[in-house]
Amino acid sequence: MAEVGEIIEGCRLPVLRRNQDNEDEWPLAEILSVKDISGRKLFYVHYIDFNKRLDEWVTHERLDLKKIQFPKKEAKTPTKNGLPGSRPGSPEREVKRKVEVVSPATPVPCETAPASVFPQNGSARRAVAAQPGRKRKSNCLGTDEDSQDSSDGIPSAPRMTGSLVSDRSHDDIVTRMKNIECIELGRHRLKPWYFSPYPQELTTLPVLYLCEFCLKYGRSLKCLQRHLTKCDLRHPPGNEIYRKGTISFFEIDGRKNKSYSQNLCLLAKCFLDHKTLYYDTDPFLFYVMTEYDCKGFHIVGYFSKEKESTEDYNVACILTLPPYQRRGYGKLLIEFSYELSKVEGKTGTPEKPLSDLGLLSYRSYWSQTILEILMGLKSESGERPQITINEISEITSIKKEDVISTLQYLNLINYYKGQYILTLSEDIVDGHERAMLKRLLRIDSKCLHFTPKDWSKRGKW
Repeated sequence: MAEVGEIIEGCRLPVLRRNQDNEDEWPLAEILSVKDISGRKLFYVHYIDFNKRLDEWVTHERLDLKKIQFPKKEAKTPTKNGLPGSRPGSPEREVKRKVEVVSPATPVPCETAPASVFPQNGSARRAVAAQPGRKRKSNCLGTDEDSQDSSDGIPSAPRMTGSLVSDRSHDDIVTRMKNIECIELGRHRLKPWYFSPYPQELTTLPVLYLCEFCLKYGRSLKCLQRHLTKCDLRHPPGNEIYRKGTISFFEIDGRKNKSYSQNLCLLAKCFLDHKTLYYDTDPFLFYVMTEYDCKGFHIVGYFSKEKESTEDYNVACILTLPPYQRRGYGKLLIEFSYELSKVEGKTGTPEKPLSDLGLLSYRSYWSQTILEILMGLKSESGERPQITINEISEITSIKKEDVISTLQYLNLINYYKGQYILTLSEDIVDGHERAMLKRLLRIDSKCLHFTPKDWSKRGKW
């Protein structure tokens, strides 16, 4: 059996952890770092095939030293795809992506052919007429809902201009490890999930204190209190473009409010693994959702978007802060992004890859929005109601590719007598109705006061 002193970076071995059912388990983990505090060794572990947000420091008592795998010794730094690895001597980590990208040659349902509705055995069937002889397209969306790597259509390489997608080829030990222990933001204390490039001197603090209105960071509570006597903000800078009840949205220009935008990106990076921080926030707009009380407008979440997007992206990054998750705010952010697209007269799609939580939220939003339209179709003059994929896209501002992939994800498309049929079973209908009863938060377009700008004229930047 190996000794504790023999454990080095790159070793793999089972590590004791508690699962969601509060049961002990011993998943395989990789040692990313070792440190010594007062003569006691601590090991930073990444659980293989688990989300990075579960990475943690552990003591040697939780390590199974009988099954340790030492890293292979190599003369040179290993490479992957022609790029240097994160460090010499570590076993190469396989990142499995469950992605199905459909080639342009793959036949898809005709976007302009009308869909008709007719009843069958108590359920409604909606038929999309299409050319005969075509085959169904496979599911475009990834099926692994717990994987941070799931998304449809991951670009082969991140764009270097305007994109906030992280280039993972340059990951190293530093960026693979959480560096902030705890963040105090207003009345909440947040435990970061991922690395964020806050200044090095702040990473050793037990708590990082943030002003919840301007997001400036301080070393201590005393620093924060001193800052609050001078900070006159009680809401995000920028224009309030939406208010209903206690919910407001503020539009922030990344050029005009650079300091706030950069601080927002630093905070968001703690909870977004696939996004990187660009200090040049000029090309982006930030839409911050807040909840109002007597003390001010408290940040709930946000999304950013490029002022000009050649790929029709209407969202670059999107995040609901952990204290507000699982309360419908994520879907509200998504709905708001599509409301802006409707005003702009465009269809949009989020920049890929999505985080695991982002993918779940978008799938759910797309499904509910499309089903809402299909179930609301009314027959005229006894004729079966008809609708095309193009029309669904125009009504919702959801890009056609996302409409098609959602229908396929829901397994609604069937090929029947020379045409495509969209079958809404009673289970789908019942499930949708139950979900919509729980969806209490909705965007009211009458409360939106937004005038899109033509960002192609650089003078407006």
